[in-house]
Amino acid sequence: MATDTATKKQMQAVRVEVDEVLQRREKALRARAKALATMPALEAVAAAAPSPAPTPHMKLAAAASVATKGWIVAEGDSWFDYPGSDILDCLDQLGYSIQSVARAGDRAEMMAFGKGQLDKLAAAIDKVIAQGKPKAILLSGGGNDIAGAEFGFLINHAGSPREGLNESVITGVIDERVQDAYVHIIRKVTDLCQKMLNEPVPIILHGYGYPVPDGDGVLGGWGPLPGPWLRPGFIEKGFNNLEDNKATMKKLMDRFNAMLQRVEGMFGHVKYVDLRKLLPSEKKLWANELHPKPPGFKLAADAIAAVL
Repeated sequence: MATDTATKKQMQAVRVEVDEVLQRREKALRARAKALATMPALEAVAAAAPSPAPTPHMKLAAAASVATKGWIVAEGDSWFDYPGSDILDCLDQLGYSIQSVARAGDRAEMMAFGKGQLDKLAAAIDKVIAQGKPKAILLSGGGNDIAGAEFGFLINHAGSPREGLNESVITGVIDERVQDAYVHIIRKVTDLCQKMLNEPVPIILHGYGYPVPDGDGVLGGWGPLPGPWLRPGFIEKGFNNLEDNKATMKKLMDRFNAMLQRVEGMFGHVKYVDLRKLLPSEKKLWANELHPKPPGFKLAADAIAAVL
């Protein structure tokens, strides 16, 4: 009964927040429309001015923008916002058009509860509405909630009689904190789409594969670049064997993916994509401890495209 009451209270809070976001978006749209009301005169001036001949690049870009397999709105972490190539870059090359508010380093809790996050997503959906309705909303998150400076807290010391993953901490972080964040995000996005588009939009979640906790960061973790995120925690707790640590990460990622499967089962319009078989713990697929190499991101994008 207490759980039902808490859920109803949260749903009411979701509806209130979404209504406030939409009021701000409508105010912004009215302001934009007012500013654009002066455009006809500017267009006449532009039409009278001579135009340079289109370059080959302009022709190619125009042709590529005419057709699309569908518009996607993305919210997430560095798997959607990684230098060089990421899942969204690969989906773009597969013919999808994308509006993204993803930001490297974002945690699932920040996406769920951070101030202004839903406003950015609503603005992205507005941009898509000019072209049609979004084909799907993509969500990527949770890695930053368990990796990094706090990672060591998930592991009992090698000298402890309870060495290895700390089950009670894992339950609190993954099965409660991150799961609650995902459920909250999905409820807000669902209510937002229902009010903006008069129907829910399919939501796609992806799990992570099995990383290699070998101490590699972005470009080796040199200087100000991020990483490593995993090996320091293992070393702190007395675990120095890479193969044993890979096995521990496999257990942790299985717990994370099981959580996403539960979340999928809570909603009829949510689809979870499992990447574990595509991204095993093999160095040839991983650029560093948290991110695949471009071929690995391509495998992930292909799996998501199959669902799309």
